[in-house]
Amino acid sequence: MAVPDDFREMFFVECGELLESLANGLREMEEPGYDKETVHAVFRAAHSIKGGAAAFALTALVTFAHRFETALDQIRSDRLLPDARVMAVMHRCSDCLADLVGAARQEDEPNTAQMTALLDELDRLSGEDKTGFGFVPLALDLSPPVPASGLVIRFAPQPDLYLSGNDPLALIHALRRLGPAEVALDASAVPLLEDWTADECHLRWTVTLTGNIAPEVIATVFEFVEDCCEIGISPLSADSLPAAEEPASFTPVPILLAVESAGDPADETAIAEPASGPGPQAARAVAAEAGATIRVNLDRVDRLMNMIGELVIKEAMLSQVIDTVGLSDNLDVAAGLDGIRQLADEIQDSVMAIRAQPLKLVFQRMHRILREASEATAKPARLITLGEQTEVDKTMIERLVDPLTHMIRNSVDHGLEDEVTRQRRGKPAQGTVTLSAAHRSGRVQIEVSDDGGGIDRGRVREIAESRGLIAPGTVLTPTEIDQLLFLPGFSSKQEVSAISGRGVGLDVVRREIMALGGRIMIHSVEGQGSTFSIALPLTLAVLEGMLIQLCDQTMVLPITSVQETLRPAPSALHGIGQAGRVVANRGDLIPIIDLGCIFGLRDQRASLDDGVLIVVETDSQRRAALHVDGIVDQRQVVIKSLEENYGRVAGVSAATILGDGKIALIIDPEEIVLSCAGDAGLVPRVLSANG
Repeated sequence: MAVPDDFREMFFVECGELLESLANGLREMEEPGYDKETVHAVFRAAHSIKGGAAAFALTALVTFAHRFETALDQIRSDRLLPDARVMAVMHRCSDCLADLVGAARQEDEPNTAQMTALLDELDRLSGEDKTGFGFVPLALDLSPPVPASGLVIRFAPQPDLYLSGNDPLALIHALRRLGPAEVALDASAVPLLEDWTADECHLRWTVTLTGNIAPEVIATVFEFVEDCCEIGISPLSADSLPAAEEPASFTPVPILLAVESAGDPADETAIAEPASGPGPQAARAVAAEAGATIRVNLDRVDRLMNMIGELVIKEAMLSQVIDTVGLSDNLDVAAGLDGIRQLADEIQDSVMAIRAQPLKLVFQRMHRILREASEATAKPARLITLGEQTEVDKTMIERLVDPLTHMIRNSVDHGLEDEVTRQRRGKPAQGTVTLSAAHRSGRVQIEVSDDGGGIDRGRVREIAESRGLIAPGTVLTPTEIDQLLFLPGFSSKQEVSAISGRGVGLDVVRREIMALGGRIMIHSVEGQGSTFSIALPLTLAVLEGMLIQLCDQTMVLPITSVQETLRPAPSALHGIGQAGRVVANRGDLIPIIDLGCIFGLRDQRASLDDGVLIVVETDSQRRAALHVDGIVDQRQVVIKSLEENYGRVAGVSAATILGDGKIALIIDPEEIVLSCAGDAGLVPRVLSANG
């Protein structure tokens, strides 16, 4: 019988969560003093994947998961010590398991060579005696057997149990959590197919629990289904009949539902845990406490976000019409417009919160990338992740995978020294790469840093000149030399390897980050390491902007980059060089950039007596005073991609639609400042933001 596609997709979604739990557990097992429950969690994750795969007849996945599970069981039972060598194999098995899940999801052929090699390694590990003991003699106890303690639970669901949304399987799982359990199904009363009706129940179950378990605890499991099933509870005795020999009918016995704890916290925990299992009422109680979640197709959220964007545009248009007809002074109209604006903001914030996802989903993938790069380069390395719960727009999650992959590989291959060099420099043999994230000034800051040798700027300059990327003798600052790494075709590797040497890397990273509306910067100290910093907007949908006037054009400046506005006194203005101008502000000299000239809206720079200076600070900590003709307003604007609809425009990150229906360009302060060295006519540097 074919399995419905939605069930299959649900299985793979759950596999993703289980793989995440498994990988996290393996990393925790490498830390000293890890909790033994961590090993159990890893084992359960592999076991759950195997069980689900068997239901869908995914043979390769089942085979590998079973052998992997066997090795984990040896660790769990202390027959295999999780030393560095064993854990390296466990990590590779985790990666292979993820690959097999991915291949099954895409209905591709599995990588049998990789799987076979790892199965051989698992066999070698399983055949080793890591306990330090050989033959262990056991004493033979010939004393009479002690009768086992426990309970026998028999229950038969009635139609109302299914109609109320309950499931016998959930009840059985809840019972199994109480201790060792044997479950037997009595299907003797099931009629032939021609006599079967949907409104009758014929299945009965017998669950034998061993251990010191009070009947009151069992009562909590059936608390929400007492009226829709027959329940019988009896002590476990030596002459208890096997499930197959149980009579087809039994007399239900009443069970106690109101249980008072004797004061032992352990008893309270044991009672409370199964009560949260089956039944919609119990589920609602747990959901109310822990917060209910649902899975929603991302396309639906995207459509909702697009409608919110259109609502913002319509609100701006309505505001424009009200001003045009002279109703802006009407208190009722103004109050209604403010109410609409506030409601739109709240709806927008709610939708953005739905779209927000933690970077943990991306960061966890990087552990595998680092392990593979470390093995390929023979450089021992570890990855430290910080700020995994930092949230970004969902649309950025997948698009960040490739740039971060390039940067992690680059840090291992180019940043970290080899083991001998590190020891000679007094560093640990194992290098460290740190991946961190945090919210800063309305943006998301992601950093990839290493404790390697830093950038050899002399070598970088030499390579750039030899490849014709810069003219020989060009005067460059250390920061500008670092930016050469982002030029297309730049590579410091002479040989081509699996992870470098083809001249494709950081230029791709920069292009992809810029496509997300972000920026990437480098900070390096020779001998101590390098840090690559990525600054991204919180969302790709809406931003808070300052509407500015440039000649006859209205443009938008992101408010997150604005520090202050100035109308400086003449004494605060100074000339520098042949064409440059700076403004003295709070003890600093800030270069002035005439945006009208930069965008070609006027041929000569405007007088500073007219207009306003807007001081901005970029993600690279550079400051500049942008000279504009005036400030129109401050409002939220909907971001529309310019590259997808028109093409790349220097100094512009995107576009938006104003209330009057006109298109306004959204300025990119980072690119403006980086590509200029002063005022109008200040030529772009050798390195512009376009590379």
